[in-house]
Amino acid sequence: MTSSRIRKLALVAAGISILSSCVIPDDTSRVAKEDITAAAARREMVGLSEADIRMCAGFPSATADVGSSGQIWTYQRTVQRGNLNIVVPTLAMGAVPAVGGSVNVAPGGYCNTQIRMLNGHVAEVAYAGDNNLPNSRDALCVSTVDACVAYARQRRYSAPTVSR
Repeated sequence: MTSSRIRKLALVAAGISILSSCVIPDDTSRVAKEDITAAAARREMVGLSEADIRMCAGFPSATADVGSSGQIWTYQRTVQRGNLNIVVPTLAMGAVPAVGGSVNVAPGGYCNTQIRMLNGHVAEVAYAGDNNLPNSRDALCVSTVDACVAYARQRRYSAPTVSR
């Protein structure tokens, strides 16, 4: 191999190494905004009845009685997506330090959507789990609540008006 080819290979390996060192922090709350639908669910689902929630989200995966605070219904969703895992072999050439690494793009995750029911109606919606995407918090929870947000909007817009 000529020295120019070695230098080019070292530059490519260094570039890949730099890209693979770009790590997304576990806590993205300062750099990523909450998903629009997940945020809307926190507001728009409040007041829906137990029957409404069963209509739009189905039956919960688990429930817990929390005494005077009502019940907590949990909807568990695991998201498995096609992962892209790029691995660059470690290279060491003379004075050039060892270069290599890997990067994982679009990993899966999970979301536990918790809905607190008080007196038969939604009082609060919260999310837990490995549910963030690089640019959006709680994004993996949207599949649980998107139908309920649409359902709540439809019920509000189609509610009969009372004339005097």
